[in-house]
Amino acid sequence: MGIYYDDNRKVFHLQSEKSSYIIEMIKGVIPAHVYWGPQLAGREFQHPLNLVERCSFSPTYLQEDKNISLDTLPSEFPSYGNGDFREPALEVHLVDGTTVTDFRYKSYTINKGKPALKGLPATYVESDEEAETLEIILQDDKTGLIAALSYTVFNDQDVITRSVRIENLGKDNLVLKRVLSANVDFHDSDYDMLQLSGTWTRERHIHKRPLVPGIQRIDSKRGSSSHQQNPYMALLAKDATEDHGEVYGFSLVYSGSFLAQAEVDQYGISRVGIGIQPFNFQWLLEPGESFQAPEAVLVRSSEGLGGLSRTYHRLYRTRLCRGEFRDSKRPILINNWEATYFNFNADKIKEIAKAGKELGLELFVLDDGWFGKRDNDDSSLGDWVEDRRKLPEGLGKLGEDITAMGMEFGLWFEPEMVSPESDLYREHPDWCLHVPGHKSSLARQQLVLDLSRKDVCDYIVESVSSVLSSAPITYVKWDMNRNMTEIGSALLPAERQRETAHRYILGLYDVLERIVSRFPHILFESCSGGGGRFDPGMLYYMPQTWTSDDTDAVERLKIQYGTSMVYPASSMGAHVSAVPNHQVHRITPLETRGHVAMSGNFGYELDLTKLTEAEREDIRKQVSEYKELRMLIQYGDFYRLLSPFEGNETAWMFVSADKKEAFATYFQVLAGPNPPLRRLRLKGLDPAKSYKLELNGGVYRGDELMHFGLTLPQLEGDFRSLLFVLREV
Repeated sequence: MGIYYDDNRKVFHLQSEKSSYIIEMIKGVIPAHVYWGPQLAGREFQHPLNLVERCSFSPTYLQEDKNISLDTLPSEFPSYGNGDFREPALEVHLVDGTTVTDFRYKSYTINKGKPALKGLPATYVESDEEAETLEIILQDDKTGLIAALSYTVFNDQDVITRSVRIENLGKDNLVLKRVLSANVDFHDSDYDMLQLSGTWTRERHIHKRPLVPGIQRIDSKRGSSSHQQNPYMALLAKDATEDHGEVYGFSLVYSGSFLAQAEVDQYGISRVGIGIQPFNFQWLLEPGESFQAPEAVLVRSSEGLGGLSRTYHRLYRTRLCRGEFRDSKRPILINNWEATYFNFNADKIKEIAKAGKELGLELFVLDDGWFGKRDNDDSSLGDWVEDRRKLPEGLGKLGEDITAMGMEFGLWFEPEMVSPESDLYREHPDWCLHVPGHKSSLARQQLVLDLSRKDVCDYIVESVSSVLSSAPITYVKWDMNRNMTEIGSALLPAERQRETAHRYILGLYDVLERIVSRFPHILFESCSGGGGRFDPGMLYYMPQTWTSDDTDAVERLKIQYGTSMVYPASSMGAHVSAVPNHQVHRITPLETRGHVAMSGNFGYELDLTKLTEAEREDIRKQVSEYKELRMLIQYGDFYRLLSPFEGNETAWMFVSADKKEAFATYFQVLAGPNPPLRRLRLKGLDPAKSYKLELNGGVYRGDELMHFGLTLPQLEGDFRSLLFVLREV
């Protein structure tokens, strides 16, 4: 594995664990995409691209060779203006008013390891021996503009990361209109495109459609990665399934507005591009300045969607997430939000915490309403001062009292927002995103602070840090409950106003880096109305995300199943809530709610003081089971068995790295009359090992469990579930 260069043919051969990615410099100057697929063992590649003259409507790029047209060439990094009529990866507005650039190959470097991206989250290595990085330098001679294409190959995983840095080495100001992080031109279009789409309380549902001529696009223009679309897409060969076939994934390590698309051209080439959303974006690049695009993570698998997912899980769990909580067990929590909403006092909070301790829970989280005069969502965001009406002895004393019970103490924040009814807004009305002369739109009665400003970022860091230093806090839920409107900054000149949204994200990353570095002992969980900013960029700072505000067990089957396409279970917050459920008003068994929530970072979100003794005993059992299985669930290999998008049943399982232990859950949504007898075929086990099933004490070989399966009992009633624990004997 590694990166190899054939100087005679000007060919770069990138080898990951099981894949090859090949780039050729046509005529020594034009970077062309040649191949991405199963690994080719030899370092040298002897098959040149088949280039033929098409027609006059595909203009010739080099006069000496009429076979070369950018309109038909599979390009590695297309720019606009020289005959490629497909959407480019780069578009630049020049000082003369034109947008034509001509980037040609100049040089390359190959180094061990993986450099960080300035100001941006990215995957990393812990040793230079884990990866190699290729940087290809392209230059537009007219403007002096440099495009530095970066490729990192992980030696023990089927992963290639890509990014681009644009440098202005000329003498004129230039304006970047479009800078995508990665472009791959596949040589055919016989694929299905998979995306994760939805809305608030219905995030990351799986949608699949065939590629057809034209553009198939997902994107966000909301200033965040969004509930509606996730910055991830995959191309699936027509015969690809969960366990077999060629699949290609594209994931963007970015938390703002994004674009991911596949464009099928006249000759069946499929151009995939992913990066920052070009709509309402531009960046003034002065002489001597550079612009760094976010990282795109490209993964290929011959083992279907399951193989693709497990590669993303392993990479994001171990080489994107950071800090002391990356590999350690996550606490079982009780959150008071759905138990009390804003209506609580210190005594009520301590009652819930005490009940949680008695049931074996480990962490109490105080949600919204503890600060300012926050009796509803109309006020006080930005005023991070404890409300002494509700907490007469203060936040610190409450935290000490809960800690004295043997529970950890956590706290909710929404630091990126400000309420018009707040001391902060009255003192600094210009600190929110706004456009002078235009009315500012409200959502949830709040405005968005302008994190493109250093003074605003400094205020957030210091105000949040002050609270975190005032109490024994070991967990923070960092929320963000609206998208950007009237995107403008009081400090930016007119020619830079369209930089505001990206500068906001850079400011957010700066804030997060400073806070999590200052408080390494605190477990941070990202949230945005649930899953509205569930993306790799946030996982770099916060190793888990509240998966969805929808806590209904049945709805969570699709949400968590879809999320697992790219994100590991260790990144998913999942809670048991009260019934009727507060989002869909469905009544589901406590057992089923527990089995769904146990498939992530486990917790409860209800009033523990109002449970019956039978419910309390069931929760004790769930908590005990989860503690035994916690490290397996959070850090084992994940296998999807039955899809909620394809039928009435759902099943998934976790297998330890040494294949000595496994945990599987099965869910039946609706009961049917006189149903067929079913078997559940497991995955990922060692076929030669024998496993004891704790449910009945039976011992079965791994090959039996995977090929014959477990016989399922007939379940009575709707919304039922089964739990299976297997251990090697």
